[in-house]
Amino acid sequence: MKQTIKLTVLIFMSVLLTNCATLFGGAVTQSQKTKPKPGEEQRKIRVAALIADLVIFWPSLIVDFATGAIYKPNKKGVTVKKVKKKGDSKMY
Repeated sequence: MKQTIKLTVLIFMSVLLTNCATLFGGAVTQSQKTKPKPGEEQRKIRVAALIADLVIFWPSLIVDFATGAIYKPNKKGVTVKKVKKKGDSKMY
């Protein structure tokens, strides 16, 4: 009986702690939720959360990607847009 209870608690806790980036990543900013438009900088993924999701429970990746929690927030929480200046071949 005790083993069954321990196993049930263990399974319940593992299900609760499956979304590493969602639980431990803090508040999700607007830049994490918004998909970049063409020409905008791509969002960077939190590698530690990705690896933890893969090791602990891979279906939790769906939740982390859907909420945007898997992405690193920009410092100011806004999406950085690359702009090309007139007469210059470089992107800024």
